[in-house]
Amino acid sequence: MTYKKVLNIGILGAANIAQRSILPALASLPDQFQIVGVASRSLGGAEQIAAQYDCTPYGNYASILQDESLDAVYIPLPNGLHYEWVMKALRAGKHVLCEKSLGCTQIEVAEMVDLARQHNLALIENFQFRFHRQLQELRRLVGLEEGAESRIGDIRTIRCSFGFPPFPDQDNIRYQKNLGGGALLDAGAYTIKVATLLLGKNVEVSTASLIEDTTFEVDIHGSGCLINPDTGITAHIAFGFDHYYQCGVEIWGSNGRLRTNRLFTAKADMNPIFEIETAGHGLERYSVAKDDHFVNMLRHFYTLCAIDQGPKRTEEYTQNLIQSALLDSFRQLANYT
Repeated sequence: MTYKKVLNIGILGAANIAQRSILPALASLPDQFQIVGVASRSLGGAEQIAAQYDCTPYGNYASILQDESLDAVYIPLPNGLHYEWVMKALRAGKHVLCEKSLGCTQIEVAEMVDLARQHNLALIENFQFRFHRQLQELRRLVGLEEGAESRIGDIRTIRCSFGFPPFPDQDNIRYQKNLGGGALLDAGAYTIKVATLLLGKNVEVSTASLIEDTTFEVDIHGSGCLINPDTGITAHIAFGFDHYYQCGVEIWGSNGRLRTNRLFTAKADMNPIFEIETAGHGLERYSVAKDDHFVNMLRHFYTLCAIDQGPKRTEEYTQNLIQSALLDSFRQLANYT
């Protein structure tokens, strides 16, 4: 076992999520992380952020990786740049936390995972909702946690939805094909991820549809069905960029149903709400305690970096490969390239 008390971490990209969520969360964990640098495409942009966190600004991405004191990097770049910079970070010996989707193809992700294995480095795709207490509570209430009894009986099917209205800025990276834009790699990735967390690891895509926006030439919304062939249980997913806002799952069981309201994007100051409806008790509203999934996710990242946990790192590698394989399969079934 190797141990280092405080990890030196750098931010490779000045995306909104880095400034709004990750940097404040890192700053709240001084016993685990020291922010040593922020890299941006412009030195001026990096300087503005670095001044807030008393760290070094870098005017390009390559220079921050040359810092030998750096243990880990967080990469919030557009999807289309992930492969290049994750590979460069791993070659430089840095642990990597990367925004979803980790890669644009299964081949890219497989190469990243292979390199991380070779260098014994953590490689985590940032689906922070995995670390909010509401996911564990959801799994407990439907009997997926060991020893838990389901409130809704045996699971029959699952519906996963994540969609939101169009972005106001027409040059948003999600609309740019060359940067890995499109609804599948953004919103759709969440629905596929949660389906695997509820159905189990043995999941296949059975149907898939992707609709392209002809102006931007990226998929703008989609839907489909995933199935666990061992149990026959299905997850029906829907996602997109031109929708009335939806963010959660509904699980239909033999004795009732459970529905969430903010499974993917619960802020730290909100109490997520579950609706549980059964024949015996009618409709109940169940409030989940507040939680900060960004802080929880960073603590998990710290454990995988600072404490050499082989099985936990391997589990993340496996999750990365499963997710990328399902995304590729979904695209292929939808006849979308």
